[in-house]
Amino acid sequence: MWIDTHCHLDAAEFEADRDAVVARAQAAGVTMQVLPAVEVANFDAVRALAHRHQLAYALGIHPLCVDRAQADDLDRLAEALRRWRDDPRLVAVGEIGLDFFVPGLDRDRMEHFYAAQLKLARDAGLPVLLHVRRSADLLLKHLRLIEVPGGIGHAFNGSQQQAAAFVARGFALGFGGAMTFERALNIRELAAAVPGHAPVLETDAPDIPPQWLYRTAAQRAAGQASRNEPAELPRIAQSLAELRGWSIEETAASTRANAWAALPRLAALMGAAA
Repeated sequence: MWIDTHCHLDAAEFEADRDAVVARAQAAGVTMQVLPAVEVANFDAVRALAHRHQLAYALGIHPLCVDRAQADDLDRLAEALRRWRDDPRLVAVGEIGLDFFVPGLDRDRMEHFYAAQLKLARDAGLPVLLHVRRSADLLLKHLRLIEVPGGIGHAFNGSQQQAAAFVARGFALGFGGAMTFERALNIRELAAAVPGHAPVLETDAPDIPPQWLYRTAAQRAAGQASRNEPAELPRIAQSLAELRGWSIEETAASTRANAWAALPRLAALMGAAA
């Protein structure tokens, strides 16, 4: 039983065959996916998909979406969290965070939305799904000021010291397709070295395809697809198993337990105590 802790199942790339994507995932043993929202406009979509397919979801405003967010979108997020607070499939606030890789973004606005959403997560008693891209230190600064009940550092690629700081604050760290590339030395070293209670698995589908799905820009222009999907998770997990010297069974059990610890509602939803 595998858990994909970060999958954008609502993305347009899945419009033509979404049900088949879910069926392939289930056939591969990926019995749970966490579907993070990225803006107010897709709150209803991720919730509806989670209920339709017995999955989980998170609500939040992605740092790459804050430039087009409306003035009242934080209020709308607060209202959605209040409205669905008793929904067992709502497991986190996310995807939120900071992105200092993409040029031209309003950093002050991003930081304002991030801090405000941490406060909403704290008030709701929910963990967070963090977008961490060249921004780990500032993310941690705000986490020290606004304490939330942990969560997951999605697609983590910081330093060993930064990883330790997130783990010390109760965060799990997400590893996915990037880990399968032999040249991704930092990510692979992190995946091998973090404490055993830290790693969780994710695809970020349809993005971050693993090595075997990667296509060059020229190949994509020629029509070759590089879409990632949650059915790839067990093969991605094999990379984690090899890096850590775990059996595939130990990898499944450990990453499942870590996801449950990071997202306690997910544990209850999946009957972790059974």
